Amino acid sequence: MNQTDINLILPDIPRLYTALAEWLACILCILEMKRRINGWKLALTSAGALILQAAFLTLTKGLGDFWWILCMAAAVGLMYLFLFRCCDTHLRDIGYYCVRAFVIAELAASLEWQIDCYFYYTMNWQAGWLRVLLLVVIYAAVFFTAWVLYRKTTSGEDGLQITSKELTACIIIGLAVFLMSNLGFVSNSTPFAGHQTAEIFNVRTLIDLGGAAILYAYHIQRIDLRTKLELESVQNILHNQYIQYQQSQEAMDIINYKYHDLKHHIIALKSEGNDQKRNEYLDKMEEEIQHYEAQNKTGNQVLDTLLTSKNLYCLKNQISMTSVVDGSSFGFMDVMDICSIFGNALDNAIECEKKIADPEKRLIHVSAFTQKNFLIIRFENYYEGVLTFDEQLPVTTKKEPQFHGYGLKSLRYTVRKSGGEVDVSTQDNWFNLKILIPLKM
Repeated sequence: MNQTDINLILPDIPRLYTALAEWLACILCILEMKRRINGWKLALTSAGALILQAAFLTLTKGLGDFWWILCMAAAVGLMYLFLFRCCDTHLRDIGYYCVRAFVIAELAASLEWQIDCYFYYTMNWQAGWLRVLLLVVIYAAVFFTAWVLYRKTTSGEDGLQITSKELTACIIIGLAVFLMSNLGFVSNSTPFAGHQTAEIFNVRTLIDLGGAAILYAYHIQRIDLRTKLELESVQNILHNQYIQYQQSQEAMDIINYKYHDLKHHIIALKSEGNDQKRNEYLDKMEEEIQHYEAQNKTGNQVLDTLLTSKNLYCLKNQISMTSVVDGSSFGFMDVMDICSIFGNALDNAIECEKKIADPEKRLIHVSAFTQKNFLIIRFENYYEGVLTFDEQLPVTTKKEPQFHGYGLKSLRYTVRKSGGEVDVSTQDNWFNLKILIPLKM
């Protein structure tokens, strides 16, 4: 067979090869995402998905032009359903992974079949075991490379948090890659059609490679931008907590000055002969004394200031806040870390309590103590309604959630930086935030 004949009669990719590539690409994505099923359930589901994908593509073989494009769209739909069944994440995240899996599968299948045909027709390597070995080697190389590249940019606990605009951009890239790489196979009458199969193979493989590279570059860029945004948000929260601490310290100094002036008020009361004016004066003094009573004496000046500031705010908003805190146990912690933990936890609790209509139910309790070489901090507050959790933290109810919810993330980051861990639970309308930090001996 001469080179001209080879260029004209190269067969299309076997549907089983395409199904296997799409299935492996999905498996690669499932390994990165949080899964809703594991063990034998995951194995059975994966096996069923492979059988379904292979059967569908095999039965639809021979359809051309428009119907072929619809079949490929249905194949992508099966990939999406496979990911949805196995993974516990947002639908937009699954869509993003599905597009990525499809483009990588197209690259793997196109590259493998082009190399296979070259060795089969040009080098006369027609032994069946050689073709199977080539399939295994090429697919392993492509998917292992993809796994190594994307493993370095996994989103971790919080998922990708894909927005609608990001998903739309990803879909546009995927569609462009698919259409440009396959138009030559749909019809010879299009301006993009080639007249030699080998030529079309080269174009398809190169376009698929370029598409996979573009999607990876886009993925890296959005991860970097999201990380930068999150770090800036966390830094702003930490800075604001420290500023609040400084302002609270100034407020406490003013309260202390008022308290030391109490003796002058007593002298004025003794000399006041009008009962009505005396009662008004006593009411004013009682209010000021109530503010002073809001002060906390924990044994740690930073905690005293923070708890007093939050307690005063709670009094203004009819929130009952109690605390039993051993401040002497916090000597090993940095001031900024203490501000971050207590500031973020109490801000979160106060925000929740302000939504409760009945002031009698607005309750917050804080406790901190040491036990078995651990510092244990507990924040408890009453809540109403339904809380939704994502990766063990409550999901923010604010608009544009991708720009909110960093308070508790900042708290968790600070705790883990000290070697500790955060546990969140709910029971009988009580939200419990428990922190364990190993004591530094």
